[in-house]
Amino acid sequence: MEIKALQEKAIHIRMELLRMIHGAKTGHTGGSLSNTDILTALYYKIMNIDPLNPKDPNRDRFIASKGHSVESLWCILADCGFFPKEELNTFSQFGTKLIGHPNNKVPGIEMNTGALGHGLAISVGMALAAKRDGKSYRVFCLMGDGEQAEGSVWEAAMAGAHYKLDNLVGIVDRNRLQISGSTEDVMGLDPLDEKWTSFGWNVIDLDGNDLEALVKAFESIPTVPNKPTLIMANTVKGKGISFAENVPHWHHHVPSDEELAKALAELSAQLNNLTEKGQVQSHG
Repeated sequence: MEIKALQEKAIHIRMELLRMIHGAKTGHTGGSLSNTDILTALYYKIMNIDPLNPKDPNRDRFIASKGHSVESLWCILADCGFFPKEELNTFSQFGTKLIGHPNNKVPGIEMNTGALGHGLAISVGMALAAKRDGKSYRVFCLMGDGEQAEGSVWEAAMAGAHYKLDNLVGIVDRNRLQISGSTEDVMGLDPLDEKWTSFGWNVIDLDGNDLEALVKAFESIPTVPNKPTLIMANTVKGKGISFAENVPHWHHHVPSDEELAKALAELSAQLNNLTEKGQVQSHG
């Protein structure tokens, strides 16, 4: 996909996840909206994956360590064909496979996550296995910034650098909000990029809601041989919905009927703006 198509796809995914959360009456809305662009870049442009062969031994691996923000991931996996889109209507309902955290009973999910701080350690093991088995696949691990307060993250960071895992990519969804407020009030993290650099990682700092910047960064990896890469993705929690952006209570807020209608109208306007820009450029 080209950048404009990726931007359109990200808007459609945001619309889908809002409908899904609204229907289920539960979900982690703000973080799913902030990480949508990251997942869109990975699944539609970067990763080597095949919905028809989800266990391909040469597939790239994606670990959602911030497993609570699974709604965007469910929508993307369904859209890519890992399971029927109709199953999105069962999200968080009794007996569903589409629970509120990644579930490896679902094709395309590598591991169950939800207890924060474990995803990177598993990712290190997968990347190390690839090196020792002579495989070319890469491992991408998405973490929350609140998750950076977990000590196990830093043990895994040390191991990733020690084993020179340049096939490992960590991504921090740096939206600066967690369930109890600002990350800097709960447990100060800054300068977070310098901390990762000091642990031996190559750090790329960018706008995590800019699909062009994300694609450029992901396509450049590994920029430093024998070093794992950390994408510091500076995002906006609740991205795309004006009244949800940077609002802490949208971490786990279910939109009302009125809020859903307003949000979908905003996203539809964003789609129209993209279309109009494309028409202007094509006639330029």
